[in-house]
Amino acid sequence: MKKQGFTLIELMVVVVIIGILAAVAVPKLFGMIAKSKASEVGPAAGTYVKLQQAYYSEASTVGGWTLIGYTAPNDGATTNFYYGIGEIGLKNSSNVSSATVAWQAANPKALNECAAVSGVTAGNVNLSGANWTVSVTPNSTNTDLTFEAEAKTAGCQALTPTFANIGK
Repeated sequence: MKKQGFTLIELMVVVVIIGILAAVAVPKLFGMIAKSKASEVGPAAGTYVKLQQAYYSEASTVGGWTLIGYTAPNDGATTNFYYGIGEIGLKNSSNVSSATVAWQAANPKALNECAAVSGVTAGNVNLSGANWTVSVTPNSTNTDLTFEAEAKTAGCQALTPTFANIGK
């Protein structure tokens, strides 16, 4: 009677192949998870910009979060980001004449190359060292607003889509 089965060498080869696949796939998986978490910031900033533009077109002044009707995702704190009001307070800010930070976000945990911001807690309005900011500037004729999104920390992606990583 002939016994059939796998030899020890065959089993070791399979284990090595699975190990190589895992060594390649696991870092890619964590990179994709971080990228999906970071994708929350852009739409949150976009919502703020749209609400601020709508408010400005009606009131001819820049408004704080409460006046324009903006609430940060998940009431200002998620597991991925903390959001905060910039230099524009909760009330009407008609004295804005130059670039003023109006919206900011910080990540309490590192996301790939984007380092975590230390000392940031949920509900903290002053996010010193926030990784992402949106500044608002009324134009010289006070008929429209200009918004500038900025990723302040090296390794953090910009809020607006770019073509920097195509083909990589």
